[in-house]
Amino acid sequence: MLHRNLIGGEWVAGEASANINPSNTNQVVGEYARASAEDTASAIAAAKAALPAWSRSPILERHALLRKTADEILARKDELGRLLASEEGKSLPEAIGEVMRAGQIFDFFAGEVLRLSGEVLPSVRPNVGVEITREPVGVVGIITPWNFPIAIPAWKMAPALAYGNTVVLKPADLVPGSAWALVDILHRAGAPVGVVNLVMGRGSVVGQTLLDSPDVHALSFTGSADTGRRVALASVAHKRKFQLEMGGKNPFVVLDDADLSVAVEAAANSSFFSTGQRCTASSRLIVTEGIHDRFVAALTEKLKGLVVDDALKAGTHIGPVVDESQLKQDMDYIGIGRDEGARLAFGGARLARETPGFYLSPALFIEATNDMRIVREEIFGPVAAVIRVKDYDEALAVANDTSFGLSSGIATTSLKHATHFKRNSQAGMVMVNLPTAGVDFHVPFGGRKGSSYGPREQGRYAAEFYTSVKTAYTLA
Repeated sequence: MLHRNLIGGEWVAGEASANINPSNTNQVVGEYARASAEDTASAIAAAKAALPAWSRSPILERHALLRKTADEILARKDELGRLLASEEGKSLPEAIGEVMRAGQIFDFFAGEVLRLSGEVLPSVRPNVGVEITREPVGVVGIITPWNFPIAIPAWKMAPALAYGNTVVLKPADLVPGSAWALVDILHRAGAPVGVVNLVMGRGSVVGQTLLDSPDVHALSFTGSADTGRRVALASVAHKRKFQLEMGGKNPFVVLDDADLSVAVEAAANSSFFSTGQRCTASSRLIVTEGIHDRFVAALTEKLKGLVVDDALKAGTHIGPVVDESQLKQDMDYIGIGRDEGARLAFGGARLARETPGFYLSPALFIEATNDMRIVREEIFGPVAAVIRVKDYDEALAVANDTSFGLSSGIATTSLKHATHFKRNSQAGMVMVNLPTAGVDFHVPFGGRKGSSYGPREQGRYAAEFYTSVKTAYTLA
């Protein structure tokens, strides 16, 4: 079966592309149609045509669409989780958790539709009233990455639709299956013609057409920093609203007074779960010298017990890397780390399993310094480096010495240091005695510096991007 693009309410065929299972490269998850530039232009036109009616649609209509979508996602969490694990490679429990998050996001924004509000204020002039309201931005282009193939489309599409925008979604070419399933659910839940459009395919074709179109009024992008810069430049040329999430090089600080078991669990989860393929993963482990050796020994023991195998197998902790290209990048960085003088304390080898796949043992470097490439550049794999520091002050300075600023964490039992770190960490999200990866669906998501640009995603703060503020004056 060919899974087609959804354009103007119709399923449209295109060049077939095989979706390969990274746990078993002999298995094709499904065939998915790649859209052409013309298909993408048609999807934008359909979204533009649908905008007037949808932007003024009754709130109960929008609520019902998002509510029905949430209910079906959650009812099918096991099935959709298997699809996600099969195409992306994260373990089945992680995949099911991601699907549940997507359902919860739609549930949250179904509620937000019913809580739309504005302000009525007195003017400084007599007999004049002032109303402040929010209106939809318009046609929203959405470009999503491969590492969260249902959650990220959900957290962009749900608020866009809740606030009355129409959508053109371009999911990652590598993992189109979960996005296709999500759009199919929205379509069957009653999304009006042209309100939701899906154009799968190459970024150079589909993504570029979205960037070039003057009829895309806002663009939300999650992906690499290089592509993010291209999105920004193209959006400025069209004077469109744009939102960028571009990754991180997140620090996790471990102080001498930390509970060792808490620190190790948080570090292992942050650095290596989801195969390290999370923008919030902590690949810089900054450890004070009093606990350093015990932490490294305990973390190494923890890594020895982690099972790297087929994402669908019971007991798997870490699935495969997403594809051969990403695996090569991970292996190249492991070689770079060795050449730079860091010592590989554990892992870093390609693994053979029962089925052919992109398996890599989690790599832990020690004796790293903050000027090394493996510490400065985002690897996006199960590779972490330990940096030894003298004390908290040095740890904070090293943690902030990065061009990124998405997420950070600290393991400590000191209220003083925890409070100071929360205040002074140069990151958009700060965790205390928790993994740097793993955030709630109802609160803001986003970073600082080179990690993010534009309003925050998720929660009530999503309104800042997906709406435009209008101030209206009336003479009584």
